[in-house]
Amino acid sequence: MIQFYFNPGPNPMKVALMLEEAGLAYEAVPVDMLAGEQHTPRFLAINPNAKVPAIVDGDAVVFDSNAILLYLAEKTGQFLGAPADRPAMLSWLMFVATGLGPYSGQSVHFSRVHTDSAYATNRYRREAERHYDVLDARLAQVPFLAGGDYGIADMAGWGWIDRRTNVLGSDVDLGRWSNLARWLAAIEARPAVERARKVGAGHAWKNTFDEAAQHAMFPQNFPVA
Repeated sequence: MIQFYFNPGPNPMKVALMLEEAGLAYEAVPVDMLAGEQHTPRFLAINPNAKVPAIVDGDAVVFDSNAILLYLAEKTGQFLGAPADRPAMLSWLMFVATGLGPYSGQSVHFSRVHTDSAYATNRYRREAERHYDVLDARLAQVPFLAGGDYGIADMAGWGWIDRRTNVLGSDVDLGRWSNLARWLAAIEARPAVERARKVGAGHAWKNTFDEAAQHAMFPQNFPVA
Protein backbone atom coordinates (compact mmCIF):
# COMPACT_ATOMS: atom_id res chain seq x y z
CA MET A 1 0.00 0.00 0.00
CA ILE A 2 1.18 3.51 -0.82
CA GLN A 3 2.08 5.75 2.13
CA PHE A 4 0.97 9.30 1.31
CA TYR A 5 2.64 11.99 3.43
CA PHE A 6 0.47 15.07 3.36
CA ASN A 7 -1.04 18.14 4.91
CA PRO A 8 -4.12 20.08 3.69
CA GLY A 9 -2.09 22.37 1.42
CA PRO A 10 -2.58 22.79 -2.34
CA ASN A 11 0.31 20.57 -3.40
CA PRO A 12 -0.73 17.52 -1.33
CA MET A 13 -4.32 18.00 -2.48
CA LYS A 14 -3.25 17.42 -6.10
CA VAL A 15 -1.89 14.03 -5.09
CA ALA A 16 -4.94 13.21 -2.98
CA LEU A 17 -7.06 13.86 -6.05
CA MET A 18 -4.92 11.60 -8.23
CA LEU A 19 -4.97 8.79 -5.68
CA GLU A 20 -8.75 9.00 -5.51
CA GLU A 21 -9.21 9.29 -9.26
CA ALA A 22 -6.97 6.28 -9.90
CA GLY A 23 -8.60 4.18 -7.20
CA LEU A 24 -5.28 3.35 -5.57
CA ALA A 25 -5.05 1.96 -2.05
CA TYR A 26 -3.12 4.31 0.20
CA GLU A 27 -2.49 5.23 3.81
CA ALA A 28 -2.63 8.96 4.54
CA VAL A 29 0.19 9.95 6.89
CA PRO A 30 -0.18 13.50 8.31
CA VAL A 31 2.89 15.72 8.49
CA ASP A 32 2.15 18.80 10.59
CA MET A 33 4.50 21.44 9.22
CA LEU A 34 3.57 24.12 11.75
CA ALA A 35 4.62 21.63 14.43
CA GLY A 36 7.90 20.96 12.61
CA GLU A 37 7.26 17.30 11.78
CA GLN A 38 8.82 17.79 8.33
CA HIS A 39 12.23 18.19 10.00
CA THR A 40 12.26 14.84 11.78
CA PRO A 41 14.97 12.38 10.67
CA ARG A 42 12.26 9.90 9.69
CA PHE A 43 10.64 12.31 7.25
CA LEU A 44 13.91 13.79 5.96
CA ALA A 45 14.88 10.27 4.92
CA ILE A 46 11.83 10.37 2.63
CA ASN A 47 12.12 13.96 1.45
CA PRO A 48 15.38 15.74 2.23
CA ASN A 49 13.71 18.98 1.11
CA ALA A 50 11.40 18.81 4.17
CA LYS A 51 8.17 19.43 2.32
CA VAL A 52 4.96 17.56 1.56
CA PRO A 53 3.70 15.71 -0.35
CA ALA A 54 5.78 12.58 -0.64
CA ILE A 55 4.88 8.97 -1.23
CA VAL A 56 6.47 5.63 -0.48
CA ASP A 57 5.36 2.87 -2.83
CA GLY A 58 7.23 -0.28 -1.92
CA ASP A 59 10.86 0.49 -2.71
CA ALA A 60 9.97 3.66 -4.61
CA VAL A 61 10.16 7.01 -2.83
CA VAL A 62 8.86 10.04 -4.71
CA PHE A 63 8.60 13.64 -3.57
CA ASP A 64 7.37 16.86 -5.24
CA SER A 65 3.71 16.89 -6.15
CA ASN A 66 4.15 17.03 -9.91
CA ALA A 67 6.71 14.23 -9.90
CA ILE A 68 4.27 12.13 -7.87
CA LEU A 69 1.45 12.82 -10.33
CA LEU A 70 3.63 11.70 -13.22
CA TYR A 71 4.84 8.62 -11.34
CA LEU A 72 1.30 7.54 -10.44
CA ALA A 73 0.00 8.18 -13.95
CA GLU A 74 2.77 6.06 -15.44
CA LYS A 75 2.29 3.37 -12.77
CA THR A 76 -1.42 3.04 -13.50
CA GLY A 77 -1.56 4.06 -17.16
CA GLN A 78 -4.27 6.55 -16.26
CA PHE A 79 -4.68 10.31 -16.82
CA LEU A 80 -1.69 10.66 -19.15
CA GLY A 81 -3.89 11.61 -22.09
CA ALA A 82 -3.49 10.57 -25.70
CA PRO A 83 0.09 9.89 -26.85
CA ALA A 84 -0.12 12.81 -29.26
CA ASP A 85 -0.90 15.11 -26.31
CA ARG A 86 2.10 14.05 -24.20
CA PRO A 87 4.25 17.08 -25.17
CA ALA A 88 1.44 19.39 -24.11
CA MET A 89 0.85 17.41 -20.92
CA LEU A 90 4.50 17.70 -19.91
CA SER A 91 4.61 21.38 -20.81
CA TRP A 92 1.55 22.30 -18.75
CA LEU A 93 2.57 20.05 -15.87
CA MET A 94 5.89 21.91 -15.70
CA PHE A 95 4.13 25.27 -16.15
CA VAL A 96 2.32 24.55 -12.90
CA ALA A 97 5.49 23.25 -11.23
CA THR A 98 7.71 26.20 -12.13
CA GLY A 99 5.22 29.03 -12.57
CA LEU A 100 1.69 28.83 -11.22
CA GLY A 101 2.65 27.04 -8.00
CA PRO A 102 5.69 29.07 -6.93
CA TYR A 103 4.18 32.45 -7.78
CA SER A 104 0.90 31.56 -6.11
CA GLY A 105 2.80 30.45 -3.01
CA GLN A 106 4.74 33.69 -2.89
CA SER A 107 1.54 35.67 -3.35
CA VAL A 108 0.12 33.92 -0.30
CA HIS A 109 3.30 34.57 1.69
CA PHE A 110 3.53 38.29 0.95
CA SER A 111 -0.17 38.94 1.42
CA ARG A 112 -0.63 36.89 4.60
CA VAL A 113 2.72 36.36 6.34
CA HIS A 114 5.08 39.19 5.44
CA THR A 115 2.99 42.20 4.50
CA ASP A 116 5.59 44.94 5.01
CA SER A 117 6.63 45.14 1.35
CA ALA A 118 3.95 46.61 -0.89
CA TYR A 119 6.24 45.97 -3.85
CA ALA A 120 6.56 42.24 -3.12
CA THR A 121 2.85 41.87 -2.38
CA ASN A 122 1.93 43.56 -5.65
CA ARG A 123 4.57 41.74 -7.71
CA TYR A 124 3.56 38.24 -6.71
CA ARG A 125 -0.16 38.88 -6.92
CA ARG A 126 0.24 40.31 -10.42
CA GLU A 127 2.43 37.38 -11.46
CA ALA A 128 -0.16 34.94 -10.15
CA GLU A 129 -2.81 36.79 -12.14
CA ARG A 130 -0.59 36.64 -15.24
CA HIS A 131 -0.41 32.87 -14.86
CA TYR A 132 -4.22 32.79 -14.66
CA ASP A 133 -4.24 34.75 -17.93
CA VAL A 134 -2.00 32.14 -19.58
CA LEU A 135 -4.21 29.30 -18.37
CA ASP A 136 -7.36 31.07 -19.51
CA ALA A 137 -5.94 31.61 -22.99
CA ARG A 138 -5.00 27.94 -23.24
CA LEU A 139 -8.44 26.83 -22.06
CA ALA A 140 -10.08 29.00 -24.70
CA GLN A 141 -8.60 26.54 -27.20
CA VAL A 142 -9.05 23.15 -25.52
CA PRO A 143 -11.30 21.61 -22.82
CA PHE A 144 -8.38 20.56 -20.61
CA LEU A 145 -4.80 21.69 -20.33
CA ALA A 146 -3.19 18.89 -22.34
CA GLY A 147 -5.96 18.84 -24.94
CA GLY A 148 -9.23 16.95 -25.02
CA ASP A 149 -8.74 14.70 -22.00
CA TYR A 150 -8.74 15.45 -18.27
CA GLY A 151 -5.40 14.44 -16.80
CA ILE A 152 -2.60 15.09 -14.38
CA ALA A 153 -1.83 18.57 -15.69
CA ASP A 154 -5.38 19.55 -14.74
CA MET A 155 -5.03 17.98 -11.29
CA ALA A 156 -1.82 19.94 -10.79
CA GLY A 157 -3.46 23.20 -11.76
CA TRP A 158 -6.58 22.48 -9.72
CA GLY A 159 -4.55 22.22 -6.51
CA TRP A 160 -3.68 25.92 -6.73
CA ILE A 161 -6.73 27.35 -8.50
CA ASP A 162 -8.87 25.71 -5.82
CA ARG A 163 -7.06 27.99 -3.30
CA ARG A 164 -7.51 31.13 -5.37
CA THR A 165 -8.95 33.15 -2.48
CA ASN A 166 -5.72 32.59 -0.54
CA VAL A 167 -3.67 33.58 -3.58
CA LEU A 168 -5.60 36.57 -4.91
CA GLY A 169 -7.83 37.54 -2.00
CA SER A 170 -11.33 36.70 -0.86
CA ASP A 171 -12.81 39.07 -3.45
CA VAL A 172 -11.32 37.23 -6.44
CA ASP A 173 -13.83 36.75 -9.24
CA LEU A 174 -13.11 34.15 -11.91
CA GLY A 175 -15.45 36.02 -14.22
CA ARG A 176 -12.34 37.68 -15.60
CA TRP A 177 -11.12 34.20 -16.56
CA SER A 178 -14.28 32.59 -17.96
CA ASN A 179 -12.49 29.67 -19.60
CA LEU A 180 -10.63 28.91 -16.39
CA ALA A 181 -13.95 29.07 -14.50
CA ARG A 182 -15.51 26.57 -16.91
CA TRP A 183 -12.53 24.22 -16.51
CA LEU A 184 -12.64 24.48 -12.72
CA ALA A 185 -16.36 23.71 -12.62
CA ALA A 186 -15.80 20.60 -14.75
CA ILE A 187 -13.14 19.32 -12.36
CA GLU A 188 -15.08 20.12 -9.21
CA ALA A 189 -18.07 18.17 -10.53
CA ARG A 190 -15.99 14.98 -10.39
CA PRO A 191 -16.79 12.72 -7.40
CA ALA A 192 -13.08 12.23 -6.64
CA VAL A 193 -12.76 15.89 -5.68
CA GLU A 194 -15.16 15.49 -2.77
CA ARG A 195 -13.29 12.38 -1.63
CA ALA A 196 -9.94 14.15 -1.89
CA ARG A 197 -11.17 17.03 0.25
CA LYS A 198 -11.97 14.55 3.03
CA VAL A 199 -8.45 13.13 3.25
CA GLY A 200 -7.19 13.79 6.76
CA ALA A 201 -10.53 15.22 7.92
CA GLY A 202 -10.64 15.24 11.68
CA HIS A 203 -6.89 15.32 12.16
CA ALA A 204 -5.87 17.87 14.82
CA TRP A 205 -3.47 20.13 12.92
CA LYS A 206 -1.59 22.87 14.73
CA ASN A 207 -3.34 26.14 13.85
CA THR A 208 -1.33 28.80 15.66
CA PHE A 209 1.38 30.61 13.74
CA ASP A 210 3.57 31.25 16.78
CA GLU A 211 7.34 31.70 16.86
CA ALA A 212 7.94 27.94 16.89
CA ALA A 213 5.75 27.56 13.81
CA GLN A 214 7.64 30.34 12.04
CA HIS A 215 10.94 28.59 12.77
CA ALA A 216 9.48 25.32 11.50
CA MET A 217 8.09 26.80 8.30
CA PHE A 218 10.90 29.23 7.47
CA PRO A 219 14.09 27.98 9.15
CA GLN A 220 16.19 29.83 6.58
CA ASN A 221 14.93 33.10 8.09
CA PHE A 222 16.53 32.17 11.41
CA PRO A 223 20.13 31.23 10.62
CA VAL A 224 22.22 29.64 13.32
CA ALA A 225 24.69 32.18 14.67
